[in-house]
Amino acid sequence: MTDVADNPARILVAKPGLDGHDRGAKIVARTLRDAGFEVIYTGIRQRIEDIVSIAVQEDVAVVGLSILSGAHVALTARVAEALREADAGDIAVVVGGTIPQGDVQKVLDAGAAAVFPTGTALDVLVRDVRALTGSPVATEGSAS
Repeated sequence: MTDVADNPARILVAKPGLDGHDRGAKIVARTLRDAGFEVIYTGIRQRIEDIVSIAVQEDVAVVGLSILSGAHVALTARVAEALREADAGDIAVVVGGTIPQGDVQKVLDAGAAAVFPTGTALDVLVRDVRALTGSPVATEGSAS
């Protein structure tokens, strides 16, 4: 197991919009959990308002959006804006999924703190989420 302290960072993994494919989101959620984070997975086809409500209610440090639909820029902007409107602009938004390299900067400009296009190594994802949350590095023999 991971030595992440008594209060691991909480991460919300969400699938906004109509995209129904969630295998990648489930893999990411499990990877983050195995790395010592507390992970809440919302399931597919979530409304922006519901994602933000859950993020605030669960006091998460990061909202991870899994987007395969091609609407990554618009959905990221809507989530980031809704978090600010809910006085939760301090919650980092990270985005993963089918995001062309040419759109990475657009997603960052839309409010994402990090972008993980398809093919990003899971250890890179864990490392970057740890950096965003200030979580300690896993101990020897733990998942990363």
